Amino acid sequence: MAPDVNCPICRRAVVWEGNPDRPFCSNRCRMVDLGAWAAGEYAVPCEQLPDDAYPETE
Repeated sequence: MAPDVNCPICRRAVVWEGNPDRPFCSNRCRMVDLGAWAAGEYAVPCEQLPDDAYPETE
């Protein structure tokens, strides 16, 4: 059974089986998402370490 999902960009229902663009509905939405990553609109949160957390290397 195919999962019920919506495109993360346009929210339309996604045909899952045989869709090379999944989880997106189309190549256009896939490219919009890639552009958002490239532009820095998405980020993975992480803890900022202090500058002295790493030893000096020569």
